[in-house]
Amino acid sequence: MTGAPDTRQLFERILSLLEAMEENQRQKVLSLARRLLPGLTPEDIRNPHDFPDLDDPDWHFEDGQLTGIQSVRFALRALSGEVLSHGDQGASRADEHQEDAEEAEQTGGR
Repeated sequence: MTGAPDTRQLFERILSLLEAMEENQRQKVLSLARRLLPGLTPEDIRNPHDFPDLDDPDWHFEDGQLTGIQSVRFALRALSGEVLSHGDQGASRADEHQEDAEEAEQTGGR
């Protein structure tokens, strides 16, 4: 068994956990915003500068937590793409070397 499937599964589990954390935090931010200004939509809180009443330290803290979770998720998604694609390239190179060796064996090294 190669490390690639295990690595892929690990990234999938981590990214799934981060997505759940992000959704939980997004709901928390929206709930707090609606306590401050009932009727706000998720789109509204993407532009908090349009709503001066959202200038609340608790709301900014929770929104900052959401931004942090999103940043980690984006970074890990990029890293997983890099790690997994390099792993696939490494596997392809190993397969090519194996094919070359088999061909050389069949042709007597010619």
